[in-house]
Amino acid sequence: MRRFNLSSVGKSCLLLRFAEDSFTSTFITTIGIDFKIKKVLIDGKWVKLQIWDTAGQERFRTITSAYYRGAMGIVLVYDVTDEASFSNIRNWMRNIEQHASEGVMRVLVGNKSDVGESRRAVPYSRGQALADEYRIPFFETSAKSGQNVDDVFQAMTRS
Repeated sequence: MRRFNLSSVGKSCLLLRFAEDSFTSTFITTIGIDFKIKKVLIDGKWVKLQIWDTAGQERFRTITSAYYRGAMGIVLVYDVTDEASFSNIRNWMRNIEQHASEGVMRVLVGNKSDVGESRRAVPYSRGQALADEYRIPFFETSAKSGQNVDDVFQAMTRS
């Protein structure tokens, strides 16, 4: 399973919340690739997930594209307070279509949903509409509170 998108959207914090049930408000910059392993119980069976955390910066895009091929699932993350991160999802989808295996599972995630409405740049309805367009699941999450974080990875493993 891979996770991709712009920098500063909270990809590493989502992974930290899921794998270790912890959160740090310290900015985490992923250089290249990092990964975590977590065993989860799915329909009565233990499944070991190896989740790769990729750098979001443009300068690492050629590295991250190389990791699409072996991915069984890809979580695309944007920051609900950052319109540019949402707008860039289409670029990442094109990149996935070019480099990933056909039929790879994809999930769209709007992170930082715990912020107040006054700070939100991307309403829930726009995230859902984009996910509907691509026919993929959509979640809004908060790595800070843990809201819906497990649900994202549960959805990915059940597909």
